[in-house]
Amino acid sequence: MKQPGTWLRARPDLERKVTQPYLKFPGSQRMKTLPDGLYLHFSTLADEPFVDILCIEACSTYQNLLDKRSRFAPSTGSLLAVCPMEWLLQPGIPGNNIPRWRLIGMVKREPKEPLVLPVRDARVLFALKPQHFRGFMASQTAQAHEFFCPMDALTATDGDRNPALRALLARASASANFMEVPEGPRALVR
Repeated sequence: MKQPGTWLRARPDLERKVTQPYLKFPGSQRMKTLPDGLYLHFSTLADEPFVDILCIEACSTYQNLLDKRSRFAPSTGSLLAVCPMEWLLQPGIPGNNIPRWRLIGMVKREPKEPLVLPVRDARVLFALKPQHFRGFMASQTAQAHEFFCPMDALTATDGDRNPALRALLARASASANFMEVPEGPRALVR
């Protein structure tokens, strides 16, 4: 099932030519979160702007997992996604010169400042070392927005083709919570 809107990879930008998008708490200049991986799903509606996010966090220690989990706990309140202007002006698809802002349906003209959007839905994929993954799986319960996998599933040469990983990511979609996805641009927003 596909949600209306545009998904863009925000982090990591392998070329690192410009500042990459990040997450922050409203009103805070210092409380920023820089996920290891960040995908942004932009609303199609200019009058109801929002972004859904899929974060990927690689956790090398159990303490690192606990720290990163706390950033996305439901009790932390609202988050904002900040897309720097320079990032918006860069091409959004490898081998294509179309700037990212043109790929985002709700942005109608070239930006003159960063695009700051409320995060409507956050899903997080935590990649753990195999022993931490097994231990966590045996003793913990994942929250509704959390997904877990062994780190080597992400770093494998053909990891993007791994059927189990693909199935896990499909369940991480906001549309996966519904038996059917309504048609039309406002269908999932109301």
